[in-house]
Amino acid sequence: MRSICLYFQVHQPFRLRTYRFFEMGEDHYYYDDYQNRHQIQELAKKCYLPANQLMMDLIKRHGKKFQVSFSISGTALDLFEQYAPEVIESFQNLVKTKNVEIIAKPYAHSLAGLHDKDEFVRQIKLHTERMKQLFDVEPKTLSNTELIYSDDLGADIAELGFSAMLTEGAKHVLGWKSPNYLYYNAINPKLNILVRNTAMSEDMELRFGDHQWEHWPLTAEKFTQWLKEIDKNQPLVNIFLPYEVLGEYQRAETGIFDFLRALPEQVINSTDFIFNTPQQIINQIKPTSEIDAPYPISWFDEERDTTSWIGNEMQSEALTKLYQAAPLIEKCSDKSVKNDWMRLQAADHFFYMSTKWFSGVSNVRLQKNYYSSPYDAFINYMNILSDLLIRVGDS
Repeated sequence: MRSICLYFQVHQPFRLRTYRFFEMGEDHYYYDDYQNRHQIQELAKKCYLPANQLMMDLIKRHGKKFQVSFSISGTALDLFEQYAPEVIESFQNLVKTKNVEIIAKPYAHSLAGLHDKDEFVRQIKLHTERMKQLFDVEPKTLSNTELIYSDDLGADIAELGFSAMLTEGAKHVLGWKSPNYLYYNAINPKLNILVRNTAMSEDMELRFGDHQWEHWPLTAEKFTQWLKEIDKNQPLVNIFLPYEVLGEYQRAETGIFDFLRALPEQVINSTDFIFNTPQQIINQIKPTSEIDAPYPISWFDEERDTTSWIGNEMQSEALTKLYQAAPLIEKCSDKSVKNDWMRLQAADHFFYMSTKWFSGVSNVRLQKNYYSSPYDAFINYMNILSDLLIRVGDS
């Protein structure tokens, strides 16, 4: 049997207050509670809860032939805990079925792996501890923020004891190679690398509801036929998606829930594929060769690099100032300061500062940007960060 790895990234950042209306050094609360509550409760209603119910229905219907994987950021869990605890309970019920693999990641969905190895390791360990606490599991697979990966990052992850890592099937990295194989890290071969089948993933994520797409409407039968056309020697198809595809990026009226409800039965009954988790896959398939990624790649934008977060002077200045504060934060005894500093690391804040025109990126990826311009996002962020540093000095 061949394997499909169905993986979902679950992440929401804390939405920041528009800080220009407040006096720096006087008001130290940075979060827009109304918008955070509204956002999480709306997403719980139209995405997380119905999607989790769908996963539970599929598990009950197909048993061990349907497996699914999730990485859930610590900040998303913090927001669920505060505004929609029933979402956490629904994930816990899924994990109890033993058909779900929980995957580790940086707690704050941060870019620390590119800037501060100590902080990167700290957040992974913190996230792992939270997974033990909430789900009674110890992850063995890791998915970095936005699937960011390089040879050096992979080697760091291997040192932490992880046996598998997920990343993007970037064309400039794979070259002539297919994403439908298992690979290994170029520095430490003990780390298995699963790479996303970009085309098949983005058919669901970006093109599913597009009436102008030549393959619209995408049906379970059509998707299954594409699987049948894959070379029999290719043992693996990785479908990696943001969970918000279900009900948010692709609204329920597009038929996305009906599509996913029908897909496993079509796949299981008419192909030699079944759904497996990363750990199941690495126990069944041997890697074919190394994947060589000397520079960081991600699953975002046409370039599949990190320039959506680190592509201009504003982003560089904000990130430099943020991580220059790390030694001071480490010595700080104020837990609220440490917590705020971690939340300010979320990659989303730097994405909002991007001046790229997002060529090739569907609007579904831009829906969470609530600033009028990248410059507004930068000014707001830097004011909040400057206030945080004042608090560090006062503590």
